[in-house]
Amino acid sequence: MKRVLIITYYWPPSGGSGVQRWLKMSKYLPEYGWQPVVYTAEGAEYPVEDPSLEKDVRPEVEVIRQPIIEPYSFYKKFLGMKKEQKVKAGFIDDTGHKQGWKERLSIWIRGNFFIPDARCWWVKPSVKYLKSYLKEHPVDAIISTGPPHSMHLIAMQLKEALGITWIADFRDPWTEIDYYSKLRLTRRADRKHHRLEHEVLTKADKVVTVSPNWARRLEALGAPKADVVYNGFDESDLGQTGDAFVSDKFTLTYLGVLFKVRNPECLWQALGELVAEDTRFAEKLQVKLIGQVDKEVTQTITRNGLKDHVVLSPYIPHDQVADALHQSSVLLLPLMSNDESDTLGLIPAKVFEYMASGKPILCIGPTNGDTAKILTETNSGVTVGFEDTSRMKNVIKDLFKKHLESGLLSNDNPAIKEYSRKNQAELFVRIINTHSLQ
Repeated sequence: MKRVLIITYYWPPSGGSGVQRWLKMSKYLPEYGWQPVVYTAEGAEYPVEDPSLEKDVRPEVEVIRQPIIEPYSFYKKFLGMKKEQKVKAGFIDDTGHKQGWKERLSIWIRGNFFIPDARCWWVKPSVKYLKSYLKEHPVDAIISTGPPHSMHLIAMQLKEALGITWIADFRDPWTEIDYYSKLRLTRRADRKHHRLEHEVLTKADKVVTVSPNWARRLEALGAPKADVVYNGFDESDLGQTGDAFVSDKFTLTYLGVLFKVRNPECLWQALGELVAEDTRFAEKLQVKLIGQVDKEVTQTITRNGLKDHVVLSPYIPHDQVADALHQSSVLLLPLMSNDESDTLGLIPAKVFEYMASGKPILCIGPTNGDTAKILTETNSGVTVGFEDTSRMKNVIKDLFKKHLESGLLSNDNPAIKEYSRKNQAELFVRIINTHSLQ
């Protein structure tokens, strides 16, 4: 087998969406002749942990862990947070509460001194370690995946020192990510972010990202040509869900963190109006929000008279997701509440598992975005604009009618199979093969 070094911050026991892409890629790469060598952090500060993901680490995968020093413990102590509390990306708190001077100062320090992110202290020791490791244990290619984008800086220095083929994988944007404008950057810091981003985009042998819109944006920022490899779903995760209890409720389910910027107000308004107008709808309606939910979201739900219809549940391990999907009538997918380029290219990783479940998806976001296009092409769901309450009501009425008539028959469109993790891994292997042989 050829060997590929994968530089990633997120790796089990990390949970959440950040770990899935390269955990699953590494699972299937050996089937196409590549042995993954995963370089990751020891003692990392993960937003959520999920030990159930360990089962996806194949025996062929070599995992190298090196200690990392992160500023989170100092940040928590400065703000008086508990040790077990988690810190959000960029130190940005989306709960809507008024920031104190300590929080504002912390964000300023984060944006201007930790460039590109809080893992920047790990770059220098990682480069030193990996230079030595690679001389004794050569690889045929290097892949860095970000965020955190410090992973790209490690790979870039290895590329410059050793000349190994390097592919930079962007799971999310860098300077165009939604919270970048909130980092209180000085002009000097902003220039440094853009300079480093441009270096990565122009020095990598290939740039890859997860959606067509984001590929075009990366090209506009300097990448010669960016390829798209979607996240996808793993067929082995779908499991046998026949024993999972399914009620006759009209159950709308969302899995994941529901931030303030993703609060689908038109959905809550439409549901509230339908509950008031239709006693049968009110009798059947159940909304399940599984994961962290922002306080402003719950306040909007209460204002629309839906408190008794909504069930809030904490994060569930990934091996329980299939049952949660199976027990649902409709799967909710609220995106950001704007039509900026980062939102047009936003395809949450969960959408592919949603699609594979066969349940209808109700997406709330830009109707001309990449997610809307995939849902239309696979006949997996419908997308409603963030402020289109009238259409939202009509869509929900139609879904409820189908639920009463047939329990919402599953979608088995063969186009969905294109988005399996295995197929996406094969696409990535083609990219590695093309560039590692040059």
